[in-house]
Amino acid sequence: MNPSATIIVVSYNKRRYTELCLQSMLQCDPLPDQIVVVDNGSTDGSIAFLKDDFPEQCRARDTSYVLIANSENKGACTARNQALRHSNGDMIAFVDNDVAVRSRDWLAVLSSTLEQNQQVGIVGPKLLFPAPPHDIECAGVGISRNGRVQYMGRGQPNDTPEFAEPGMMQCLTSACWLMRRSMYEQIGELDEVFNPAQYEDFDYCYRAREAGWQVMYQPEAEMYHFENTTTDGSQSLNFRYITIKNGTVFKDRWRHMFSTEDGPDDEDCKWVSLEIKGIEQVGTPPII
Repeated sequence: MNPSATIIVVSYNKRRYTELCLQSMLQCDPLPDQIVVVDNGSTDGSIAFLKDDFPEQCRARDTSYVLIANSENKGACTARNQALRHSNGDMIAFVDNDVAVRSRDWLAVLSSTLEQNQQVGIVGPKLLFPAPPHDIECAGVGISRNGRVQYMGRGQPNDTPEFAEPGMMQCLTSACWLMRRSMYEQIGELDEVFNPAQYEDFDYCYRAREAGWQVMYQPEAEMYHFENTTTDGSQSLNFRYITIKNGTVFKDRWRHMFSTEDGPDDEDCKWVSLEIKGIEQVGTPPII
């Protein structure tokens, strides 16, 4: 019997991205058994789609659907924890609402990877930019011995050999990953000290690894990531301050691990600034 899968999506405005994300999830093969969406107080009409349109689409595909509608933005960590408590899948996927399916079989590929590697608790796909030629957005995450972050492969061509093979990672980005329920039940929920977002996924990967699990990158599954759409437009939040604050918490908590690991050099951890195209320029990227 194949393991069941729950997909968790958090939305806050950006209705067009949320629609593209969720509708692409219903084009997977196989389909997810359950989709749980937490809306963090959207004011742009997203809730109408989530309450009225998407439930019908899920019913037509025999996919269970749960909507949690918050009256205010509680932050991504709290929202994901809310969704986790409503999830019932053997495997649980985090998917940002600015992610869309590229590999139709992505869920099967990641689930099979977990089944074949019993020590792996979290597995993530290769993330690509949705605009042609679909260069790499992220192919795993490295942490230097000083705690600096490298988004591996960023801006490189999709066919770059270095990022074509699966392998174990220090971290993954939770823009899209699949994890075992058994691991989640062992190590618990996301730490809400990282609200509204930033570094909560890296912290979770290190918690998993400290508990004996491995974290794996699987490029045979590919997904599109529009990047920073989930937090873009949240003018009340100072993300530079939050990034520094949460980065400090992460470094203080996990320095005893990453300072002894063979992570990337500091000079390889510089952020690569690229021209980012939104859904208005890209439209609906192809599913293959």
